[in-house]
Amino acid sequence: MPSARRFPFRLATATLAGALLAGCASDPTNVPMGVSREQVLQQVGSPTAVYRTPTGDRLQYSRGPLGFAVTNVDLDTAGRVRSVRQELDEGLFGSTIRPGVWRVPDVLFTYGQPYQQTQVTSFNGTVWSWRYLHINNRRFLYIYVDPTGRVDHYNVGDDLESERWRW
Repeated sequence: MPSARRFPFRLATATLAGALLAGCASDPTNVPMGVSREQVLQQVGSPTAVYRTPTGDRLQYSRGPLGFAVTNVDLDTAGRVRSVRQELDEGLFGSTIRPGVWRVPDVLFTYGQPYQQTQVTSFNGTVWSWRYLHINNRRFLYIYVDPTGRVDHYNVGDDLESERWRW
């Protein structure tokens, strides 16, 4: 193929590679330990929420409401990254969510704003839901918040919304 014909192909390939690398750079799960707050903001951008903690700050990056990830980047008192965790992981729910103990601020601190809040006849309170992926299957995390703002229980279920459009 003459080089003049290869140029558009090479340009398209370079553009795609650049876009993929930029996507990885903006993924908060790729933030290295120990970098400064300024480096995190430069690499990932502004967080969707910031929370004060006893040991520093939490920068929360939510892909919601339609996305499938909430990543918390915890900073120490010096403003350096001490942990990065993608919270919408089915394997973590049982050790993270504390029914009977958590209140609404605890839910927001961990998962951010929900995809939706609904009510069901079988529960006196509000059901908060977040979308997530489990082994590439679309799922929902449901957290049941009673009228006093306390977490009563949680469960998970399949996201059947996409099933309506398959046939």
